[in-house]
Amino acid sequence: LRPDSPWKLTSSVRLQFPSFHPQGMVKIGIFFYLSSVEVTRKRQDNDGGAGLGHLFKFDATGKLIASITLGEGLIYHPGGIDFDGKHIWVPVAEYRADSRAVIYKVDPDTMKAIEVMRVDDHLGGIVHDIEAHTLNAVSWGSRRFYQWEMSSINAVSPKQLRVDNPAFYVDYQDCHYIGQRKMLCGGLKKYKTAPDAVAFALGGLEVVDLKDNRPVHQVPLLLWSPTGAPMTNNPFWMESTATGLRGYFVPDDDAASTLFVYETDLK
Repeated sequence: LRPDSPWKLTSSVRLQFPSFHPQGMVKIGIFFYLSSVEVTRKRQDNDGGAGLGHLFKFDATGKLIASITLGEGLIYHPGGIDFDGKHIWVPVAEYRADSRAVIYKVDPDTMKAIEVMRVDDHLGGIVHDIEAHTLNAVSWGSRRFYQWEMSSINAVSPKQLRVDNPAFYVDYQDCHYIGQRKMLCGGLKKYKTAPDAVAFALGGLEVVDLKDNRPVHQVPLLLWSPTGAPMTNNPFWMESTATGLRGYFVPDDDAASTLFVYETDLK
């Protein structure tokens, strides 16, 4: 994949339910699972506000099939999610940096959630490395990486596990394990060409090696929704096709939430 790889829009489906502020997405069979935050009281300064965390299950027509709420009290902001073949992994945190989070695993068939662990930091995304048997997470703005051994998941404090992210041009919003000890992350960052200029939002994809937390492939994704949001504004899912890649994106909030499907031929 290169910056000039040609993407073709093959479908755009408006979601037929209140989607609030989407965060992460996985596709399992014919269904999509979308994490989202509903803010009922806006955050101010170091106050994370109040709200509800949601995990939605919907089909390719945008019809809601099922939903659950996740979190408790001030911990209501779901992040990027991952599917390991059995469970969907969902981090839910306070809506502020350097806060607290709860990690859940969810059965995609029953939508039953089980709390796995609690972490003293905001976790914005999570993947399950099924080869190394670890959970890997990114913090607020993806500035820190975490890795826990599944066999001793609560034995080490987060401060002892923190590793700085050496990549800066996008902040990861949603990440997925893709095998060979690597994860694929999508995100964005806003830039200004002058101090008083309107910020320009650039999206991108990065393949990160979980052995040393360094990117092995980085590429801008030059796709924007009609609102101007980068396609990797938050939730995305990528899958292989016979000739290239198919990407699913939900970059916009509330009534504008649309599932965009793009394909690119890489042969």
